[in-house]
Amino acid sequence: MERVAALAPAVDIAALAHDLTPPKAVLFDWDNTLVDTWPCIGRATNITLETMGHPIWTEAEIRERVAGSLRDTFPKIYGDRWEEAREVYYRAFEAVHLETLAPLPGAEDLLRTAREAGLVMGVVSNKTGKYLRQEVGYLGWDHYFARKVGAQDAPRDKPAPDPIFMALADTGVSPGPAVWFVGDAGVDIECGRAADCTTILLHGGADNAPLSPHRHAADCTTLARLISAAIAARH
Repeated sequence: MERVAALAPAVDIAALAHDLTPPKAVLFDWDNTLVDTWPCIGRATNITLETMGHPIWTEAEIRERVAGSLRDTFPKIYGDRWEEAREVYYRAFEAVHLETLAPLPGAEDLLRTAREAGLVMGVVSNKTGKYLRQEVGYLGWDHYFARKVGAQDAPRDKPAPDPIFMALADTGVSPGPAVWFVGDAGVDIECGRAADCTTILLHGGADNAPLSPHRHAADCTTLARLISAAIAARH
């Protein structure tokens, strides 16, 4: 496994950016990468577990177990009753997902930095596509993203690379190192690497990920600085 390059205020970001391929596009995970959705996910998950007769999970268990898409994870949890559980989850989620939605610190400044640099941006999430697009619109962020790809939009969900291919279609940017894929979980790193993208692990998560990211950014502000430094190093 490659060593994760940890970024911190005292680190020379220009030096870390020097050997990175400057981005032409940046694709972001959504939940807990740009927005804090753990309160909603946790509430809806435990309502579903309890309704289906399962023990509820701790916050740590929820964070560990819900990175995959619903169509991939629910059959493993609920077996033949997974479609019933899906409907319970959707009802619980729909009731609270917008009112609990909150941008993470520095997230919109990060998006502005990427837009001002002329980068193509998109979202690739394992959240059901219609809910993802509702949330992006609710925050007024539609104008930042060329494409918003959620679970079940592509033939396969993350960690398969299919959503990346869909997000980049018709943008003029091909999958490869000039596409930075940013997320907070191991599934994001797997997805980005499957498409040969530069992978950035954000917010300190996924220490037990099976694949290492190319870089590890502590927060959105640090990532904005890294993007700017990588672009500057190209000139």
